[in-house]
Amino acid sequence: MTLRSTVKKITGQDIYACQACNDCDIGTLTDMDIPLSSLIQLILLNDEEALQCRTLWSDSALQASRGACKRGLDLSAVMLALREESKKKTGE
Repeated sequence: MTLRSTVKKITGQDIYACQACNDCDIGTLTDMDIPLSSLIQLILLNDEEALQCRTLWSDSALQASRGACKRGLDLSAVMLALREESKKKTGE
């Protein structure tokens, strides 16, 4: 299963709605290694790095992601779904 389909199954959010506008970029907080827009692109590319990046586990990024997408994607739900998938893959 691709990351995109996993996110859609868990959250109902279709990442293909992303227009790569970068409006969700909240800046890189100290506990982030990539911006939110890059995280979304990694999902679209089915790149497993999305499950390992620090940004995914950043609580400040999770808070800032709420309402960050002007297109209506619930990025906090997407991040939580990726956290869940990462835990499954690592056996936590």
